[in-house]
Amino acid sequence: MGSVPAALAATDKPLLAVLRGARQERPPLWLMRQAGRYLPEYRALRAEKGGFLDLVNDSAAAAEVTLQPIRRFGFDGAILFSDILVIPHAMGQDLRFVAGEGPRLSPKLADSALAALAPRPERLAPVYETVRRVKAALAPETSFLGFAGSPWTVATYMIAGEGSREQAETRRYAYRDPQEFGAIIAAIVDWSVDYLSGQIDAGVDAVQLFDSWAGSLAPEPFERWVIAPTAEIVARLKARHPDTPIIGFPKGAGGKLAAYARETGVDALGLDETVDPGWADAQLPAGLPVQGNLDPLALIAGGAPLRAAVDRVLAAFADRPHIFNLGHGIQPDTPIAHVEALVAQLRGRG
Repeated sequence: MGSVPAALAATDKPLLAVLRGARQERPPLWLMRQAGRYLPEYRALRAEKGGFLDLVNDSAAAAEVTLQPIRRFGFDGAILFSDILVIPHAMGQDLRFVAGEGPRLSPKLADSALAALAPRPERLAPVYETVRRVKAALAPETSFLGFAGSPWTVATYMIAGEGSREQAETRRYAYRDPQEFGAIIAAIVDWSVDYLSGQIDAGVDAVQLFDSWAGSLAPEPFERWVIAPTAEIVARLKARHPDTPIIGFPKGAGGKLAAYARETGVDALGLDETVDPGWADAQLPAGLPVQGNLDPLALIAGGAPLRAAVDRVLAAFADRPHIFNLGHGIQPDTPIAHVEALVAQLRGRG
């Protein structure tokens, strides 16, 4: 991947410039799940609005949540406050969030056919309105990230009706009936392209594909159900929006990361905390921007362990376009003072 001319990098949003291939002396910063339960202002608004899905579908409230960490920490990127399961909800499944247990989708596709669902595309309208509201409020230098779940991860929830540790039910389904499972994946691809395109039209600068359960697959299914559908989304989205960068985040992919980077066409690669950053820098295509990969628990620990962990990540990616982030989402019990310390350590550079 080629570098971007210095003149362009200097006038661009720092995070967006990195996604386009420009290395920054101080890597731009955002954190996965930065708008969430570790913030008292989020907890207050959540208590006022009620359930999680109610908050997601209240565009004014969702925009406020998106902006809260930007106001508090001045991150270089804002990420849309929503959820990956809005797509199955729009595809016709009922969606609810059970306190202490997580999401529930019905009817689960392990027991029901995809064709039995009645699509409800209007359920995505509040997300686009949230994007428009946030875009109008963001400072010009702050990049705005949209997102969707990748087809494999979304399918695991649609088939099992809930999250699971090993995604065994969905993996069995894919082996038992690859034709029907392929139809489910193809439908999710179609919806994802339209959904991400809608976010871009409404104002996001870049998008991220979250494949939270990619690590549960063996190499051949990984090629079939992670790499191939992601490559199709990227190609189709690029045909509509050639200038919008796409970040791929296949959590747990490990040694399959290099193939994912080569074959999907993503503009940048998110790395989870289990990936050795030195190995990643050596194995990934030269010049490919990377994002990550501080352990969220190091952020909770704070102090000297946090400073050392940050330095290790920075050193590994010193010669590559790099967006500093966690290797997964920020934990609810993360002390705000530790996030402030992280920002201060990074902003003290360059």
